[in-house]
Amino acid sequence: MDDRWPVWKLAILLYVFAAAAVAINLFMLSLMLQAIGCAALSPATALALAVPLGVPAAWAAGRWVRHLLDEAQ
Repeated sequence: MDDRWPVWKLAILLYVFAAAAVAINLFMLSLMLQAIGCAALSPATALALAVPLGVPAAWAAGRWVRHLLDEAQ
């Protein structure tokens, strides 16, 4: 019996953290882009954009954690 956590379960568990990291990074990127004349994103817009973009970030985090767990065994 395989007692390993699958990547999709890890991704669901890590989604909130990944989406929050994406939101922070989007907001900070928009602030840096003001130097070249772009408008800054509001925090609410950054959060709204982070909801769908958090899915691939959570999947990548889940794969990374799965690799670390495999390596630890």
